[in-house]
Amino acid sequence: MKIRSKLTLQFASIFALILLLFSLVVYYFTSLYRQDDFYKRIERRTAIVARHILEADEENAKQRRLNQISYFQELPYEAIRIYQSNGELLFSKGDGHLGATPQVLAKIKQRKRLQYEQDERQVVGIFYPDNQGDFIVLSSSVDAYSLRKLQHLKVILIVGFLGSMVVVLVAGWAFSKQAMLPIRKVVREVEKISAKDLSRRLSNAEGKDEVSELAQTFNKMLGRLELAFEMQSTFVSNASHELRTPLTAMIGELDVALMKPREPEEYQRVLQSTLEEARLLAELSNGLLQIAQASLDSSKITLAYLRFDELVWMAREQALKRQPNARIDIDFADLPEEEDRLVVQGNEALLLIAVVNVLENAVKFSPSGKVAVGRIMVGRQDVMLQVQDRGLGISEEDLKHVFVPFFRAENVRNITGHGIGLPLAERILKIHRGTISVHSIINEGTEVTIKLPQAYDFIPSYT
Repeated sequence: MKIRSKLTLQFASIFALILLLFSLVVYYFTSLYRQDDFYKRIERRTAIVARHILEADEENAKQRRLNQISYFQELPYEAIRIYQSNGELLFSKGDGHLGATPQVLAKIKQRKRLQYEQDERQVVGIFYPDNQGDFIVLSSSVDAYSLRKLQHLKVILIVGFLGSMVVVLVAGWAFSKQAMLPIRKVVREVEKISAKDLSRRLSNAEGKDEVSELAQTFNKMLGRLELAFEMQSTFVSNASHELRTPLTAMIGELDVALMKPREPEEYQRVLQSTLEEARLLAELSNGLLQIAQASLDSSKITLAYLRFDELVWMAREQALKRQPNARIDIDFADLPEEEDRLVVQGNEALLLIAVVNVLENAVKFSPSGKVAVGRIMVGRQDVMLQVQDRGLGISEEDLKHVFVPFFRAENVRNITGHGIGLPLAERILKIHRGTISVHSIINEGTEVTIKLPQAYDFIPSYT
């Protein structure tokens, strides 16, 4: 069922419930008022009958005349019964069964007054003491006129209810159509967006209502999708280039070597060149494998408590083994008194890969003779490593893509590398609920900051 139909039905149901309750309340209290009012009229009539029949010997002629006039002003379908206290019928007028059983008469005698319904009749009985003895006077009538009016009221309420529901359904349908216009507009605009046109945005995103909030959220999602598609496109382009270059070089060297017989030294040179290109392909394959491993579910990775400073020193040693001529200085910004604040929870092998990649990048892009500096800092809830170099820097446009695998900035194309280090470090740190950020200025250098949360549940085992 469409939302428009649901809104119409919900709106109509709520209105129907309110209108039905209102109609029932009106009918109930009108019926109750009619009944009480008619009982009072019958009670007055009972007193008139008692005075006229039982007090005639005690009144003067003028009063008897007045009582007689009142007595003959009968109610519709009136029936009167007067009983002596022993239950013997003394006076009867009018047809109809009043239900004057001995039990009812005894109850009237006890309570002095009783009103009840007998079929469609309303009956009032009173206990009337007189100089001639004690009597029970019953008077009853049928409120035919008011009952007809009540029946007319019922018809009016039913017809009014049904008519109102028709109006409410039509109005609710029109109202829901008007309410759904912004959503229909969003649907039409979304249908126009394709994978080739992710730059489009929804127009109804400037307001403060829920539809505008939905449009804003959808626009943010489109932005993320556009960035993801752009990163995927960049990844495919750069990966193709990185894989094709060593293969092309190897094929070219082998084709040239096979054109004619060569000297052993020439074959040795070709084999050495091919071996170097094969090693580059192996490094590239290892990088892709590491990225895939870093994308695994974190619940499947073994975690342990690690000293962050020791991890950084281990990474420094590995980086220097690979590049013996490099220089990497590590220092502390603020060494905390509580050494457990340097403890993080993570996988040592993965974190070591991330830190080594960051240190190697700093060494790789620092000019010869320059120093890459690493600084360990401890915050309130995390530990950080800032690595600075004095290299070429990265432009603002290229900074948006530094975490895309195989992406390389334009000004470092001549430096050997595959563009895997930072993307791999970012994925590893995400697994460990950490972050990595890059700030750079062209011709001044680059600063990479690694941040990991402290292990709050760690219990020190050393002093």
